[in-house]
Amino acid sequence: MMEITVFLRVNFARPLVLAAGFALLNGPAFGQAARDYISIVGSSTVYPFATVVAEQFGRTTDFKTPKIESTGSGGGLKLFCTGIGVDHPDVTNSSRRIKASEVEMCAENGVEQIVEVKIGYDGIVLANSTETAVLELTLRQVFLALAKDVPDPGGARKLVPNPYQKWSDIDPGLPAVRIEVLGPPPTSGTRDAFAELAMEGGCKTFDWIKAIKSEDKSRFKAICHAVREDGRYIEAGENDNLIVQKLRANPDALGIFGFSFLDQNADVVQGSIINGSGPTFDAIADGDYAVSRPLYFYVKKAHVDAIPGIREYLEEFTGERAVGQEGYLADRGLIPLPEDEYEAVVASVRNLDNLSLAAN
Repeated sequence: MMEITVFLRVNFARPLVLAAGFALLNGPAFGQAARDYISIVGSSTVYPFATVVAEQFGRTTDFKTPKIESTGSGGGLKLFCTGIGVDHPDVTNSSRRIKASEVEMCAENGVEQIVEVKIGYDGIVLANSTETAVLELTLRQVFLALAKDVPDPGGARKLVPNPYQKWSDIDPGLPAVRIEVLGPPPTSGTRDAFAELAMEGGCKTFDWIKAIKSEDKSRFKAICHAVREDGRYIEAGENDNLIVQKLRANPDALGIFGFSFLDQNADVVQGSIINGSGPTFDAIADGDYAVSRPLYFYVKKAHVDAIPGIREYLEEFTGERAVGQEGYLADRGLIPLPEDEYEAVVASVRNLDNLSLAAN
């Protein structure tokens, strides 16, 4: 569901802090040196979508084209939460939902109101070069290939350091090639989502590990999300285009990135089949593809009327011609929201000042 929510955190023991935050609207933070363009940071996955919208916005309105920096979801939210005013970003893109700890960090720095916009869906792919065969994997096999510690291959209910060096070590039916996966760093929303959807999804297929979740959630997460550090998983930074280039150079390697990059580079890379379903537009939209996630961007409510064009940018990004079923972002690989969800967000954007308040 597409959501636009303002997170309002009020500490009645500190009323002057909240008042001071709103005073910045007319104070030095938005004074004579106010920016005349929108500043955007965040997710490398959302970046190409935001760039297309920004370019369209710059061409069709009297406002300047927003400036966008690809920092990764975690890095973008960290920058976003540093404060209110022209020295801080107005918008941050994210390929995962903001965490409670990040809302808290924002609040500590005076960012008391955050507008959340869910723009659509994306699939996370495990892709390889079109010069080799498509891999067919289960989530369990993905977990066994990439986890730091795995269940003892001998059958004992204990964890051991990951011993698997080739895909065929996991299953004789898989290629007898070295496991080498290029993926995003911990600051990436894609990494977070991949850990939650793919790694944890495979981890939970072991009943005795799944049972740990009800007893000790922290231990369960540590087991399921920890990625091996012995060279089989290679952090390739936030540049998904670089991963695509490396896959072209090494046909035996796999890369982790969003569906849009697969869609844009379908002539050189192909997505692995996961749990019987390939990463296609329709499979992600229908929920058949196991590794899919929603995409968001976040806006500082205090900046909406202080920085020129933010309202209009919101309208462009959530307009039917951008994110609708036949919108121009669908042509770039964004999976549109169902019609009822889309209509709800359009109504919310048009009444930005009257959004419902919710705690995270």
